Amino acid sequence: MTQTILIAAISSFIGGLISYFLQGRKFDYDLKLKQEELKTEFMAERTARHFLNHKNFTDRSFETLKNYLGGFEDDELRKILVRAGAIRTFRDDGSEWWRLLSRMDEYIEKKKDTKLNED
Repeated sequence: MTQTILIAAISSFIGGLISYFLQGRKFDYDLKLKQEELKTEFMAERTARHFLNHKNFTDRSFETLKNYLGGFEDDELRKILVRAGAIRTFRDDGSEWWRLLSRMDEYIEKKKDTKLNED
């Protein structure tokens, strides 16, 4: 009787260890798959920030960003831009422009300078 309980306990313990290690490997594999899946969007956000951080341009047209960040539907690209910290504006001609919220002060300063030079 004691021998049967001991054999059952050892078998359960070994089975538990095997299950634990297999689940650990499956978790690692699933994590790598998810990272690869999100890599495209992460890199797209990073690229969007790169273009929106250009020292000479506080704003970029949606068309320009779309050309450089190809492969995304329009609304998907807009979501990427929002996640990157950008805001959308429209010009008088109806064109869509994007700028980083973090560069808003710089944009306002440029507007002030332009207005002062015009006067």
